[in-house]
Amino acid sequence: MTAQNTSKIDVVYTWVDDTFPGYAEQLSRYADVPADTNPNRTRDNLDLLRYSLRSLRHLPELGHVHLLTCRPQIPRWLDPDAEGITVHHHDAVMAPEILPTFNSFAIVSHLHLLPGLGARFLYLEDDMVLLRPGLMQALEDRDGRRVSHFTQAKLPVARRLGPKASPWNHALANTADLLDRSYGPAPRRHVIHGPRLIDRAEYAAMLAAFPEETAATRASRFRGTDNIPPEVLYPHYAVAEGTARAASTAETRAVEGYVSIENFMPWTLWTMRRMERRAPLTATFNDSFGDRPNPRMVAWMRRWLEARFPEPSPYERPSTRS
Repeated sequence: MTAQNTSKIDVVYTWVDDTFPGYAEQLSRYADVPADTNPNRTRDNLDLLRYSLRSLRHLPELGHVHLLTCRPQIPRWLDPDAEGITVHHHDAVMAPEILPTFNSFAIVSHLHLLPGLGARFLYLEDDMVLLRPGLMQALEDRDGRRVSHFTQAKLPVARRLGPKASPWNHALANTADLLDRSYGPAPRRHVIHGPRLIDRAEYAAMLAAFPEETAATRASRFRGTDNIPPEVLYPHYAVAEGTARAASTAETRAVEGYVSIENFMPWTLWTMRRMERRAPLTATFNDSFGDRPNPRMVAWMRRWLEARFPEPSPYERPSTRS
């Protein structure tokens, strides 16, 4: 076996803040159904991106950081001229006829097009943090083969979806169907909430292999029932193509720490402490606050994040460093 790839790895984030001036008005102008304005997907009340960037101290292989967001948004605390980070706006890589977009699937389908991006990169959603070193060793074997991490839960089946199924569940079912048609029927499992190690050329090849599905996804201003989520499809695709292997259950538990941040404090505190006892490599803090976040829960989470990641990253404006 050859030594594990020790080259620098770029990190790509997607981010949005619905409190940015003009964003809510633009969103409302295009929204068709209540789900289109769900604040759980656009809110940044915990400054999670800030703490995720701080957590990159646990990634010694870190190369360049790329942040993809809609124009003209830039986090208030971020220094866009700082060394080691580049802010890209959607119009740098997305066709003008599909903008503005509020569809995370469409946005993620353009990650590989970011100027200056390395041949391999880590995709982190802005609610993901690294809790300790060792992530790259968990995402690829010593011979350089990538490792795809799946949960035990099965992807939904299209014919079993009810009339009120969300576009998210339809997209997952579309993914399972696409994989079955391309590689033969098989049980398809959910992908973990966690970082993705992506080969840029292979990602482009995957999207090119499914042109109709990719085009439909990119043309949807909001998540649609005919969409596919590239970040879910890719780990399955890599395994099917033989460029990655599926992780064992133990390997997956070592990587994923998922917490749904709820307004009911006892539940959220219990899940947080359970996650801490497990000490996974990463944590994803899913916003499940609904329309009215519990201010006590928000304050508690902010204290936890500040205590865990107190050192400002080199990308923060000095005047905003706490």
